[in-house]
Amino acid sequence: MMKIAKEHKVNEQIRVRQIRLIGAEGEQIGIIDTRDAMTMAREKGLDLVMVSPQAVPPVCRLLDYGRFRYEQQQNERENRKRARGQEVKAIKFRVKIDDHDFKTKTGHVRRFLEEGHKVKVTIMFRGRERTHPELGERILHRVADTLADIGAPEGMPSMMGMDMNMIMAPKAAPKPRATESGEARADEGQTAEAPAPAGEAPVSPAPSA
Repeated sequence: MMKIAKEHKVNEQIRVRQIRLIGAEGEQIGIIDTRDAMTMAREKGLDLVMVSPQAVPPVCRLLDYGRFRYEQQQNERENRKRARGQEVKAIKFRVKIDDHDFKTKTGHVRRFLEEGHKVKVTIMFRGRERTHPELGERILHRVADTLADIGAPEGMPSMMGMDMNMIMAPKAAPKPRATESGEARADEGQTAEAPAPAGEAPVSPAPSA
């Protein structure tokens, strides 16, 4: 309850004498005494909520504060979920990686892509390995080819210090063609008869005896 009070002053927490009131539908009611606004709120089964305390006089609105807080919390939860979905994960490979480790690490990249994350794939060079950037590029191309069904590189590999990086982004799920099911049904309904050659009238079936 204290958390709500800190965010908005509600009903009896509003101690100023006059306010500028906004109605439940967003209409401007004007400057009125706070006691009159409280009476209006009770009559409508709503709350009087201060939405702009810095204004002169402060701006208040009639609304269902419980519902308002619920919708606000839902929006905050969705925003956090979208922020997590946009998080860039990171997986590091060595130049001399063996097949088992390569398969394990690309499996991690695949899981992140499936969850909707972008993934920074990093090749770490040691010592003289840096003089052979083509070795890192070869691994990154191999990663991209292995995961081509679910992700794609956002650009060319780039060097940063002793590392070579590439960002893999998840592919959008393909939308089903709206005509596929209709085409399939049309195919099922077609007979096995071949169309008559051009210029020839189709032969009518002989009447049954």
